[in-house]
Amino acid sequence: MKIKILTFSAMCIVVNIVFGMFVDMLNIPFLFLDTVGTILGAVTLGPLWGALIGGCTNLVLGVITGPTNIPFALVNIVLGLVVGYVAKKKEFGYKEAVIVGIMLAVICPLVGTPISVLMFGGISGSGADLLVGFFMKTGQSIFTSAFIPRIISNIVDKPLSCIMVVFFLKSMPKGFIQGFRDSSKIKSLKGL
Repeated sequence: MKIKILTFSAMCIVVNIVFGMFVDMLNIPFLFLDTVGTILGAVTLGPLWGALIGGCTNLVLGVITGPTNIPFALVNIVLGLVVGYVAKKKEFGYKEAVIVGIMLAVICPLVGTPISVLMFGGISGSGADLLVGFFMKTGQSIFTSAFIPRIISNIVDKPLSCIMVVFFLKSMPKGFIQGFRDSSKIKSLKGL
């Protein structure tokens, strides 16, 4: 069963990368969808697997697209832990997806903004950098200038990503997901 969990986790990492690159290629504002796989893995396998999927996604992206993605692994790890713990306590339906998505829209920028400010001067290479520059020109602090655009984009992205995961889970055969949940009762990385 470990092979099945590792394969599913690898698929979740691929989902993160493919969705993220697709949205980036289309240049859709306020949308990333690069955490859908982390959310899916966290809901299905639990918080530790969600954190592992999130962290590994950024490591793989660091190799594929450049090392600037690696420091932001902490954001994806925290996201996996938060979603995994919520899904462990409650059924992860549409209502929970919206609530968790809104929570993540605040939590992720709170974790990511200091990384962006300390390592890259608040600039992340996304379309939100225009807003960062605008806020800095209006006299806002670098943290505020980098934080506000991240909240704005995450308030769209994170709830939508969570809702997509609920839709995917409801579309999959019940036995498929239940098999992962039963086998991931270990919920830890012991025995890998």
